[in-house]
Amino acid sequence: MDSENSSLHRFFDAQKQKWFVRVSQGDYYITSDADVVLHTVLGSCISACIRDPVLGLGGMNHFLLPNAENIDMTAGGAQQLALRYGNYAMELLINGLLKRGAKRDRLEVKLFGGANVVKNISGIGHKNASFIEKFMTDEGLKIASHHLRGFAARKVHYAPSSGRARMLLIADDTQRDVFKSELARSVRVEETKSGEVELFD
Repeated sequence: MDSENSSLHRFFDAQKQKWFVRVSQGDYYITSDADVVLHTVLGSCISACIRDPVLGLGGMNHFLLPNAENIDMTAGGAQQLALRYGNYAMELLINGLLKRGAKRDRLEVKLFGGANVVKNISGIGHKNASFIEKFMTDEGLKIASHHLRGFAARKVHYAPSSGRARMLLIADDTQRDVFKSELARSVRVEETKSGEVELFD
């Protein structure tokens, strides 16, 4: 069974015989289905990919900003707003895994994103990367692998059941498009045939 967040865009790749689920800003998704691959595009945003390898259960989130305080969770749309912030997004993903039987001391964490994709604009990407590193330390969670900071946007595929992650650095001429998409909270997947990097199998 997949996470309760079932409204995310899904499509079936007939060649790979896998379901792909897009995790956009303010989303998270949890699954133990071996036929599901989670994917996202990151500029300044961060995605945490977390799993319990014993259960083959894991998930991905996607957040835009480091911290939010004093959000009224009773207000309409408050949870969706909160998920755009790292502290809430991490809490909901981790707690969602624990509620489904994952053990905290077994959690395997892989982190992606936090690029300053448009130079001289706020540096929010690197601030996000610093936030997630501090969060891991404060929570006593070990980072199995990571690809953070830099100036290039990334496309990430993650299979929670196996823990396999693939990352593609996005071509320079699409960087500003990714940044604009993040600002608009609408992430478009960019396809490119060059620059593929496979990491963290």
